[in-house]
Amino acid sequence: MNIREYIKKHKILTDGSMGNYYASQYNGELSEFANIQHPERIEKIHREYIEAGANLIFTNTFAANEASLNMGRDLVEECIRRGVAIAEEAVKNRENKSREVFVAGDIGPIPETSEKTSPEMAEEYKRICDIFLEEGLPAIIFETFSSLHYVKELVSYIRKKNESVFLIVSICMNKNGYTSAGINGRRLLEELVKMKEVDACGINCGIGSGHMYQKAQELQDLFSGKYFIMMPNAGYPEQFQNRMVFLKNAEYFAENMKKIADLGVALLGGCCGTTPDYISLIREKTDFAPVVLRHSPEAIEGENTQKRKKSNPLYEKMKAGKKVVAVEIDPPFDANDEKILECVLKLSKCNVDIITMADSPMGRSRVDSVLMSVKIAGETGMQVMPHLCCRDRNLIAMRSVILGAYVNKIRNMLIVTGDPVPSASRNEITSVFDYHSIKLMNFLKEMNEEHFGEDPIYFGGALNQGRGTLENVIKRMRDKISAGAVYFLTQPIYSDEDIDRIRQIKEQVDTKILCGIMPLISWRNANFIKNEVSGIYVPDEIVERYSPDMSKEEAEWMGAKIAGEIIEKLSPFADGYYFMLPFNRVSLMEKIKIV
Repeated sequence: MNIREYIKKHKILTDGSMGNYYASQYNGELSEFANIQHPERIEKIHREYIEAGANLIFTNTFAANEASLNMGRDLVEECIRRGVAIAEEAVKNRENKSREVFVAGDIGPIPETSEKTSPEMAEEYKRICDIFLEEGLPAIIFETFSSLHYVKELVSYIRKKNESVFLIVSICMNKNGYTSAGINGRRLLEELVKMKEVDACGINCGIGSGHMYQKAQELQDLFSGKYFIMMPNAGYPEQFQNRMVFLKNAEYFAENMKKIADLGVALLGGCCGTTPDYISLIREKTDFAPVVLRHSPEAIEGENTQKRKKSNPLYEKMKAGKKVVAVEIDPPFDANDEKILECVLKLSKCNVDIITMADSPMGRSRVDSVLMSVKIAGETGMQVMPHLCCRDRNLIAMRSVILGAYVNKIRNMLIVTGDPVPSASRNEITSVFDYHSIKLMNFLKEMNEEHFGEDPIYFGGALNQGRGTLENVIKRMRDKISAGAVYFLTQPIYSDEDIDRIRQIKEQVDTKILCGIMPLISWRNANFIKNEVSGIYVPDEIVERYSPDMSKEEAEWMGAKIAGEIIEKLSPFADGYYFMLPFNRVSLMEKIKIV
């Protein structure tokens, strides 16, 4: 009997935690290494779970990837293939030959590092999938994922190669229902229920059995559209002698799993901290009568329907084909905000549409960009766009600051990764970087869909037009657009090469671009930007138009003149202009001709 036929007649019991169970017996060692070094240990654990009653065991390959194991491609492949062979040997050598037992190839999330691009990550996932397909396994599980960024492509990739393999996707969420990527777990499950390629989906890890039962009750309306899997942790671990130890609560766990099964969950099992004793008690207490799917996945509708969104004045102006003018102001280093407010009041008389507020640029602490923006909007009536960088806040703080911005009527943001902390301060100041810009955009996109549906925050991204090949620049832009970015603000533009790059980007990417204009205000300023600021290209001929003996006024007029020339060249395809004024020199705006 194959697994598809089996699940129509029985619920399925999976195994428990291989990694934690192995570590508890072998001094905290990573279990995947044992596929090569101690295969007998892994087979023994598989057989313990099988004898406890599991009829779906996962290969010991959850962390079998190049980053997690710090191994080359060939050794990772050997680890995976041996993991498959060990699991199949355990099934073959089981005591009770009459009970069906299946093997699923286990794929965990590959850690995202700066060493690999998104396409390279996708290729590694595909290589892992190919190994399981070549080995002829009946099932594959994507386990403990926090987003579907790679999963969508991978399940389609697998299904095109093999129509019969049973595909399971399991996400990990916390007690509040969010994944580590800040995405609402229900929304991900709604997407999975609608994916034809996926046979079963559900939740594992992250929470204990009591909270898993609560989630099962909340998600019960989705169960009839797809087979569901739930594999909670034994509970919440405590630290003991430098190890994370789980409370022994197998009876309590099994009672909760029985209640979860009664709600209509078809695949049951355990994650971190669960041992063969847990699996044995689930088998003993649970009714394994089949779950009958009552209708197709296409019939499932999410609880959030499309709502009419309120208009956003900034974006509506861009959509109408009118040039938008944004001016960046750096918040003060101290508590003196009078000069900033004076600057903004002057700008309000210069046909400026919106004030953008930098978020502690150069990694040096300034007044909070969101709080300063709130004050500017309240006291001047100007539209504001605070920058939100990933450097200084963890997931909890980031969500709080976004909610705080929203209740204070902030509806535009620029999402950036953020400048690093200055090297001299790195021993004293810790960068957080729970996010990079695209991950934070996805988080804000999720918050828009869940909390701000009728009046969302419109957000943009940074466009470093000179970094890398044009192909890579466009690829990154499209990733940001997929994450919800609706406009881009570029680095300062000085050269004809950069102008031509923006033109080519506009021809290939359907988005709105505000072109960066930074008037240089002195010979010294021009040389500093050219030689000391990375990511900004200033041609020699621009610097040569300044001289050391220029007066302040003469240099400002020269900066304004050059800015006007650049604007004129950009005018046929720019959606607007993003002015960065050195030292908040707002007097420059009165000198620059905008076309």
